[in-house]
Amino acid sequence: MRRRPGGAMAVVFSSHIFLFWFLPTSLLLYYAAPRPGRSFALVLASYVFYGWWNPWFTLLMLASTAIDYLCGAAIADPLATPRRRRAAVVLSVVSNLAILGFFKYALFFSENLGRVASAFGFGELPMPEFLGQIVLPVGISFYTFQSMSYSIDLYRGHAQPARSFLDFACYVSMFPQLVAGPIVRYGTVAEQLRSRTHSLGGFVAGATRFNYGFAKKILLANPMGSLADLAFEAGSPSAAVAWVGLLAYAFQIYFDFSAYSDMAIGLGRMFGFRFPENFDSPYRAASLTEFWRRWHISLSSFLRDYLYIPLGGNRIGPLRTYANLLFVMLVGGLWHGAQWTFVAWGALHGLVLAAERWSSRRLPVAVPRPFGWAATLLTVLAGWVFFRSPGFAEALAYFAALLGQGGGPAAAALEAMVLDPSALARLALCAAVAWLLPNSGQWLRRLDAWKVALGLGLLFVSVRAMALQGFNPFLYFQF
Repeated sequence: MRRRPGGAMAVVFSSHIFLFWFLPTSLLLYYAAPRPGRSFALVLASYVFYGWWNPWFTLLMLASTAIDYLCGAAIADPLATPRRRRAAVVLSVVSNLAILGFFKYALFFSENLGRVASAFGFGELPMPEFLGQIVLPVGISFYTFQSMSYSIDLYRGHAQPARSFLDFACYVSMFPQLVAGPIVRYGTVAEQLRSRTHSLGGFVAGATRFNYGFAKKILLANPMGSLADLAFEAGSPSAAVAWVGLLAYAFQIYFDFSAYSDMAIGLGRMFGFRFPENFDSPYRAASLTEFWRRWHISLSSFLRDYLYIPLGGNRIGPLRTYANLLFVMLVGGLWHGAQWTFVAWGALHGLVLAAERWSSRRLPVAVPRPFGWAATLLTVLAGWVFFRSPGFAEALAYFAALLGQGGGPAAAALEAMVLDPSALARLALCAAVAWLLPNSGQWLRRLDAWKVALGLGLLFVSVRAMALQGFNPFLYFQF
């Protein structure tokens, strides 16, 4: 569960209330409904799921859904003029970005505008009090992108209009992937919204995928998160603690998000939907370009198709290509959060992607894969320092610790906790899963009875472990 101001909680997949109350009730409601009413049952369950965090936010999602549905209808109207169709897609994009911008970036830009004004001698600008009271709706970065992509794809001729408002509302609000992806495009599920296959085999496959994702979250991501917090919140850890903490955070964010994607894909199968894969063993990549083909695939392809290619991609010469790569990654960094450390993370990735593109044109031979893998891993780890740190001062202090400039009076006690053999064993287990074993999509492509049984065993162990864990966040809920 995740608390919001006021004490209410958001339902997360790795919680007792979801596992033993919300999910069984939703499945019962869904399968008890006649086939024509199942989409309505899923929409109802999804709005309850989203409204658990804050009931008022359901109105925001409904408004975004209605705007994009009406814009889509205007775009698809065979009698619409090109000017009207263009106006409709602009309205869709602007309204979604306005919603996202207000809730996610209004305070950030106001604070920075005030700093700029002060730096140029204009004095301190008054900031409206209500900006400090804005609560970021869970999943808004995902469902606004998803809803907006419908209008853009209709305008480009890459999708057909939704059969009904109910179908489109089901697409936007579907709780399995609502709050943290994968970002599903309308064309991917359009036929499934009209007619989808329900079978015992598909349900078992979905439940098994969910069980493996649940285990990844509880047994791998959460222990790594606790370990990472010890290192990053220490202030001035020793080099050994800093490196272990950084690796722990790298595994936490990967297993946390890939676990959510596994559970979302599995839940989708349980309701008759097939969602695209979102991760493909990204830490095995031998270049940052390859990393972004494997990490958060739905976001990578979204930024490529809706931003990088419209900017010109690599079609307008090398300098423009490098600038496009940098700009897209800066936007990707800012998408993750209204904080300059996220911008720095995006800038690092953009610069390295541009450098890789430049070197591929200049170097006479390819870099050996082991060297490429090591360089890529170090780049990704450096980026995670910015990603995890609350500010630049903390990030620079952590980089200093990685280089042996840390340590302090409490260093010995901290090393005893972080370098504990059981903690290092869990770290080694995560490394083995990330680098040696097939990922969930590959592993469960062929479903055998023993894999189903193993998944049930992992679920049992994970539920017992969850009861003892006080640390159970979903990192991507904050984005």
